Amino acid sequence: MNELQAFLLGLVQGLTEFLPVSSSGHLVMAAELLGAAGEGILFEVAVHVATLVAILIFYRQRVGALAIGALRGEADAWRYIAKLALGMLPVVALVLVAGDLLDSLFDAPAVAGVGLLFTGGFLLTTRATLPRAHGEEPSFAAAFWIGCAQALAIVPGISRSGTTVAAALALGVAPLAAAEFSFLLGVVAIAGAAVRMLPEMASVPAEAWGPIGVASLAALVSGLLALWLFVRLLRNQAFHRFAYYVWPAGLAFLAWLALRAA
Repeated sequence: MNELQAFLLGLVQGLTEFLPVSSSGHLVMAAELLGAAGEGILFEVAVHVATLVAILIFYRQRVGALAIGALRGEADAWRYIAKLALGMLPVVALVLVAGDLLDSLFDAPAVAGVGLLFTGGFLLTTRATLPRAHGEEPSFAAAFWIGCAQALAIVPGISRSGTTVAAALALGVAPLAAAEFSFLLGVVAIAGAAVRMLPEMASVPAEAWGPIGVASLAALVSGLLALWLFVRLLRNQAFHRFAYYVWPAGLAFLAWLALRAA
C-alpha cells in the first residue's frame, strides 16, 4: 500500500467511523476498490486509534469531568464509568469466545456488503424512536443492551455508531446523550482492540509504518469533522436518512463483487 492509498483509506475511516455507515465495512470496500486489500486487522486498529484520539478531543470536557470526578470520588462520575464498563462486557465476551472467527470476517468482502444492509434497518428504526427519547443518560440495563449492539457491530458493515445510538434511542436515551455514551464506549472498545494487537505490532515491517502514519493523520482530521456533522444530524432528527445511503451502497458493492467473480 502506498501513501496515496493510505491517505484515502484514512479519510474513509475518519468520515465513516462516526457517521452511521460502518467504517469497517467502508474500509473493506475501499481497500478492494483501491487494490489495497490484505492490509489486515492491524491497519484497521491503527486508524481506529486515530479516531479514538478524535473522540477524546471532541469530548474533552466530558472526559475531563469524568476523570476529575472519579479522582474526587464523586458518585455520579463512578456510576457513569461503571455503565461504560458494563457496556463493554458483551464485546469482551464475544472476542474471547470467537476472536479468530471475527478477525476472519475482514477477509470476506461480501460480509461488509451484507452488513450494510442490516445497518440500514437499524437506522430506519430511529425515525420513530428519536422523537420519544428524552433520558439524560442510560440506565445500567440500557448500558448493557447498548453494549450488546456494539458487540454486533464488530462484524464489518454493521455500523458501531449506528447500532449503539439506535439501541440507546430505542431505550429512551436522548439523542445527544446517546451519542456521548456511544462514543465514550467506543474509546474503551478501540483501546482494548489496540492492546490486543500489540504483540503483532512488533512484526510489522518498518516501511509499513509510513503509510499507517499517513492514514492515521487523515483519519484524525476527518474524524473530527464527522463528529461535528454526526451531532448536527442528531439535533436535526435526520439520522435515519443514512439508511437510504447504506442500502444502495451495500447492494452496489455486492453486485460489483459478483461481477468481478463472474
